[in-house]
Amino acid sequence: MFKQQFLAFAASVLVSSAALSQANLIPAAPSVAASAYLLMDANSGQVLIEHNADERVPPASLTKLMTSYVLSYELERGEVSNDDMVTISKNAWAQNPIFNGSSLMWIEVGKQVALHDLHKGVVISSGNDASVAVAEHVAGSEDAFAGIMNQHAGMLGMSNSHFMNSHGLPDPEHYTSARDLALLAKAIIGFPQEYALYSEREFIYNGIRQSNRNGLLWSDPSVDGLKTGHTAEAGYCLVTSAKRDGMRLISVVMGASGERARERETQKLLSYGFRYFETHHLYAAGSELTRSKVWKGDSDTVILGVQKDVYMTIPRGKSEALDAQLIVDEVLTAPIAADEEYGELVVSLDGAEKVRVPLVALEAVEEGGIFKRLWDSIVLFFLNLVS
Repeated sequence: MFKQQFLAFAASVLVSSAALSQANLIPAAPSVAASAYLLMDANSGQVLIEHNADERVPPASLTKLMTSYVLSYELERGEVSNDDMVTISKNAWAQNPIFNGSSLMWIEVGKQVALHDLHKGVVISSGNDASVAVAEHVAGSEDAFAGIMNQHAGMLGMSNSHFMNSHGLPDPEHYTSARDLALLAKAIIGFPQEYALYSEREFIYNGIRQSNRNGLLWSDPSVDGLKTGHTAEAGYCLVTSAKRDGMRLISVVMGASGERARERETQKLLSYGFRYFETHHLYAAGSELTRSKVWKGDSDTVILGVQKDVYMTIPRGKSEALDAQLIVDEVLTAPIAADEEYGELVVSLDGAEKVRVPLVALEAVEEGGIFKRLWDSIVLFFLNLVS
């Protein structure tokens, strides 16, 4: 079908001539001392730096990011409540021998603990015991919960992840990747109420005060999550999110040499991303981008827009090189269904296509009366003759 092309510019990317004249050159990405790493913008999803990002690696306690995500998902749906009282089983008991020497919340068998406290135990204390208690409450058993974890991994596009447990103690079939963890972190941030737990610096339970192991919460005020992990097999790992001047980045560092090293290498990634890139909110979900002619309808036009917010991350000082086109089906005939696709939005930078998303009807248009339909049919017939 023929298309009509419209030139459109997002007001949010207009910059002053002074800013344009000071456009920055983008240096090479920093050298990062880690076995795998990735830096992603949380809104656009654009990857700015990556190394071995799809390599399957043991996640250690970063597994608890998925445990927390599944719990947040169930809380959002109302399947469980933060006020639920969870009876601690022998499997979830802090004295379970498999937990010997590992991080714990220190819950006791037979006691009842509020689900919200267990979530804090997972996120802040990194408790293996709390993770099992959450798993059993949500799914009945840890094995069943692992199955749910893997289903969510599939839905999130985590193609290099497989989970065997809720806590991250080693298993040959338990693995993830830096890219998958960034996708998971992005999804967790989508639950703002539960994500707020990741910025809490300490948690006191059973008279025991434990500090969040993410040291960047103390040294960088822009950091508000996410989580650390460490085993001999995985090395020192850190998934971080930080927000500066409205721009949020997610970094993943896997296999660093120590606690300070994982924080230092994370800061390299964050500093590079915030210094040399900027993210623009080009179009808001549900906002009108154009109106298009409708034939044979009870309305002569239909409003078109995008279903989801459109973000784009670009090198700083390159806003003037953005170009957006709305490519709309030339002949739109009623009935028009809301949310159906009737074209595309294409955004390019320096002539290279960067974003392509569907252009959808933001409203329905029903068929017009018989005389309206007949008249438009006659007009279209003659227009086709002319064309």
